[in-house]
Amino acid sequence: MIEISKDNLPKHIAIIMDGNGRWAQKRSLNRIAGHRIGIKRAKEAIRSCRELGIHALTLYAFSTENWSRPKREIKALMTLLKQFVRAEGKELVQKNIRLNIIGNIEDLPEDVREVLGEFVHKTKNNTGMILNVALSYSGRIEIIQAVKKIIGDVKQGKLTIRQINEDMFSHYLFTSGVPDPDLLIRTSGELRISNFLLWQMAYTEIYVTDILWPDFTKENLLSAIVDYQRRERRFGLTQQQIKQGTAPT
Repeated sequence: MIEISKDNLPKHIAIIMDGNGRWAQKRSLNRIAGHRIGIKRAKEAIRSCRELGIHALTLYAFSTENWSRPKREIKALMTLLKQFVRAEGKELVQKNIRLNIIGNIEDLPEDVREVLGEFVHKTKNNTGMILNVALSYSGRIEIIQAVKKIIGDVKQGKLTIRQINEDMFSHYLFTSGVPDPDLLIRTSGELRISNFLLWQMAYTEIYVTDILWPDFTKENLLSAIVDYQRRERRFGLTQQQIKQGTAPT
C-alpha cells in the first residue's frame, strides 16, 4: 500500500474519467460494458477520497458534447447513472457525503432528474465530503451562464459593476462555495482538459496517466496524490518567498 502524507492532502480533487470505451474495445466488449466497470471505479474513488479526508471530489461523468454519442449508448449511460445513485444514495447519507450535481440538469431525462433530485435533497445538510457529479456539463456554458446571472443582478440593482471581482464571479458558478480543485486527474493519457472547470482550474495541478478509467484503482489514486505532494505550488511567487513565508503586500 502506498503511504501518503496527511499534512498536504489536496482539498479538492477533480477527475476526468476517460477510457471506458477503449477499455471495452480492447477486450472485444461493447462500450457499455466499459461504462459498467467505470461506475465501479467511481464508487471506489468516492470511498477512497472520503476515507482520506478529501474535502471535495468532482467527477466528470457526462459532457454536453457526449449528447452526440449513439442514442443506445446514451440511454445505457442514463440507466447506469440511475442505478448508481439509487445504489449509493443510502451510503452517501450514512457517510455524511453531500451530493451536488453540476451542469445543465434540465437536459437530462425526467426520471434521471427525479432520482438525482431525491438524493441531492436527502444529503443537502451533510457536512462531510462534497461529491460533485458533472452531468451535461460544459465549462464554457457555465461561464456564460454566470455572466448572464451577473448582468441580471446588475440590472436589478442587486449588484454594482465595481463589486464584480474573481471571488464574486466564483459565487455565480455551479461550484459556488467549493474551493477550486488542487489536483486534476485525467486517465487514458489524453493531454487536454475537455471543457472541464475552465475557470476553476486556473492553478490546478494536472496529473495525466495512460491508465484507462476502468483500470484506475485506489493505488493509482494514491500515486496521483503522492505526485501532487511532491510539487511546489507557488501561485506566482518565487521559491525564496515560499521558503520564507513572505509575499508582496
